[in-house]
Amino acid sequence: MAQDYNNTLNLPDTEFSMRAGLPNKEPKMLQAWEEDGLYAKMVENNEGKPVYILHDGPPYANASIHMGTAMNKVLKDIIVRYKNMAGFKAPYVPGWDCHGLPIERKAMEEVRKNQKKEKKKTGQEPKALSDYEMRELCYDYAMRFVDVQRNQFKRLGALGDWEDPYLTLAPGYEAKQIEIFGEMAKKGYIYKGLKPVIWCAHDKTALAEAEIEYENDPVDTLYVAFQVKKDNGVLQKAGLDPEKVWFVIWTTTAWTLPANVAICLGPDFDYVAVKAGERVYIVAEALLESTMASCHISEYETLATFKGKDLERIETQHCYLDRRSLVILGDHVTLESGTGCVHTAPGHGVEDYDVVSRHYPELPMIVPVNDVGIFTEEVGPFEGMTIWEASPKIVEFLQQNGTAIGVTHETHQYPHCWRCHNPILFRATEQWFCSVEDFREETYKAIDSVQWVPEWGQGRMTAMVRDRADWTISRQRLWGMPIPVFYCEACGEYVIDDETISAVQELFAKEGSNAWFKYSAEEILPAGYKCKCGASQWRKEKDTMDVWFDSGTSHAYVLEKWKDHHWPADLYLEGSDQFRGWFQSSLLTAVATRGVSPYKTVVSAGWVVDGEGRKMSKSLGNGIEPEQVIKEYGADIIRLWVAAADYHADMRISKEILKQLSEGYRKIRNTARFMLGNLSDFNPDTDSVTDGELLDLDRWALAELDELAAIAKEGYDTFDFHKVYHNAHRFCVVSMSNFYLDIIKDRLYITPKNGSKRRAAQTAMFRILVSITEILAPILAFTSQEIWEYIPSFKGKQKYAVMHEMPKPGTYTLTETEREKWDTIIAITADVKKVLENARTNKEIGSSLEASVLLHCDDKLYSFTKDILPELADIFIVSEVQAVLDGEGEPGEVEGLKVEVRHASGDKCERCWQYRDSVSEGGSHPGLCDRCAGILSEA
Repeated sequence: MAQDYNNTLNLPDTEFSMRAGLPNKEPKMLQAWEEDGLYAKMVENNEGKPVYILHDGPPYANASIHMGTAMNKVLKDIIVRYKNMAGFKAPYVPGWDCHGLPIERKAMEEVRKNQKKEKKKTGQEPKALSDYEMRELCYDYAMRFVDVQRNQFKRLGALGDWEDPYLTLAPGYEAKQIEIFGEMAKKGYIYKGLKPVIWCAHDKTALAEAEIEYENDPVDTLYVAFQVKKDNGVLQKAGLDPEKVWFVIWTTTAWTLPANVAICLGPDFDYVAVKAGERVYIVAEALLESTMASCHISEYETLATFKGKDLERIETQHCYLDRRSLVILGDHVTLESGTGCVHTAPGHGVEDYDVVSRHYPELPMIVPVNDVGIFTEEVGPFEGMTIWEASPKIVEFLQQNGTAIGVTHETHQYPHCWRCHNPILFRATEQWFCSVEDFREETYKAIDSVQWVPEWGQGRMTAMVRDRADWTISRQRLWGMPIPVFYCEACGEYVIDDETISAVQELFAKEGSNAWFKYSAEEILPAGYKCKCGASQWRKEKDTMDVWFDSGTSHAYVLEKWKDHHWPADLYLEGSDQFRGWFQSSLLTAVATRGVSPYKTVVSAGWVVDGEGRKMSKSLGNGIEPEQVIKEYGADIIRLWVAAADYHADMRISKEILKQLSEGYRKIRNTARFMLGNLSDFNPDTDSVTDGELLDLDRWALAELDELAAIAKEGYDTFDFHKVYHNAHRFCVVSMSNFYLDIIKDRLYITPKNGSKRRAAQTAMFRILVSITEILAPILAFTSQEIWEYIPSFKGKQKYAVMHEMPKPGTYTLTETEREKWDTIIAITADVKKVLENARTNKEIGSSLEASVLLHCDDKLYSFTKDILPELADIFIVSEVQAVLDGEGEPGEVEGLKVEVRHASGDKCERCWQYRDSVSEGGSHPGLCDRCAGILSEA
């Protein structure tokens, strides 16, 4: 009967569990980190090092986080952790955007619910809330969700100054914002004017460009003819009867036609007069065919050709109202679509407004739509209708009066309010603006000074600034930062000067912006403050500031106020939508007040979409919440998801993707577990061998680690975290589990416990485990720390992996000759494994240790293999390897090599399982080969 020699083996031993159990482990770890002050210790550990500041873009404090906000916070945490491990002191102050319509709406919903309950209970109408009381409720609502989101972000493992975040509603922050507003006003950048703005009729407020989203809407594309009434002799000179000539415009917004005052042509474009029936139509020559086809006009004749500038100031009759529409010229006219004759309504379009206000100031700006989107009396028969109700009726009316000569039905992308999801309108209203045009050139220079990741961000930001003449900074809402402007009750003039700004700033610093609604204008202003006209009675501005102005001034408050911070920030990182939002508003306020960018580097991320690339929505039922993932897999899987893909593009997530990631995670974890199990009896300070005592295979494994360290450094430094994860995963699975660790099992299990070969393997494995744990610490925040706590203690080991420095590339290297040697060995091994697998499939062998491998080599390869033959049996994990010149075998990828596999001769050793002729049937160690017998005899 064979003896059991298991108790003579050095088998792995560790309490590090195979099953991750992250949903249960992570909360306990978080509690321990918080009680121990891990964040503060991490930052203090880097005292004296260069400071690196990632400035947090503040999320809205109005709801629980979603996968997009989770991705955002994990990306930032990866960077903060890495920078603190890469030679920097990198504090992180999280922030929240606490004003704005989303919070006001949610708070109002709660108020209405409570009032409804109160009325039902008492039978009486509840008392109406004052503006001050309503703002107090908005404040409470925002603070409630600051706490909710703070806990959710902490659950993701994000480290930061959570107990002292920055809030846009904090008195100090609001006071700084007033200061910035005042500086911009002093330079003449802030003004009040009547201009078209993006308007939400549902919420009755102006919107920023960053507050709209595009959706597909059905639309009537309308071709409308305007009859000439005064041609200034131009048409008659060409032999045309002016009364029969009509200019044809094109529009997809029929509701804007009542505000039409002009038809705009490209000055250098060619326009043709074509006869169709009794009428003569004027359109751009380049668009004649498409226009006629859309209007179903097949027979027409060209009578004359004009340059656009020749037709300037011809007067036409409005398509249904009793007024004239002037033919004007504009450089914004294109020949991409339409007719080349552009319907111009300066009350409803920015480009229309610009061309009219600059070159045709005599034209009126008509805005026949009120703040809830209802037509006023100027529109005649459509008065009292919403613009959406009126649009099809206008089309029908124009078809009946003969001016609508073509109608097509299409679906196009139209802007909608991102909060209420209703279509917006462009509508001229009195608003406060920031004139971006006044400091545009300085902004371009600032953009050029920034590193943009990806690089296309530079062009995108430049284009957005180029296309923006003004920034609408006022909102018709209650819950926001008041615009610190006072109006004289006597003459109506407004005032913004050093005295008024200083008074408001001091008040807000002391009591917060709610004080604006608590005190009268006279109580806020300096005692006896008078208008230029001599009056001293004042009223306050009712509008509040765009929330992008709120968050856009965060750099001035946070980067200068917080300990260990500096201005400008080293990094801003947000979603790509922030080119229209926070990236831009921060840039504009900084350039306007300081002349330079508030950030050195900008990194942008894509959107989170489902596994098929679709936007997540309740209607599709394809949404995945962070809480759901954490409950099933743990936060580290979310972190791995963030790091595993190129987040600069849209990030896909689905149950299938999460399963794949959890499998990848499992392989990394099991690799670490194997190494931990085989280091259970290893004391790094006393058992480590010198570099000279390492075997060639150990040195190869450390060189692979060195290469990973270089890739990881580059990946982290360039914000390409997917390179870090995928190469770390490949290292664990391919270089370690499938090769190195598999090969050294014999050394670890069989050779003497304290033998030099085993200690050499443990030394290499220890160094590898420490380094791979450090490399993955920014990504797998929980698992890396769990591994760290099981790694044997060593001199200099700190309590937390994140308090160690990243492994430095160049520590372990191979010469070019050594690298070529191992590349050849690995290639040969791959060919051998294929043949071994075939032999196993054909039942010629069971395990690979039953095999004897013959390498049939050409002269060059034979010379190479004979020198390393003693190493190859261990590398192939077989009992015997022979190299012979030429012969028959299975060819593979290696040139000059054929592989033959036979069953090994001799008997199986009961301890090492290798086949040896030296296996003894008797003696003190029956069933063992001479190697194993010798080991036990010396034990």
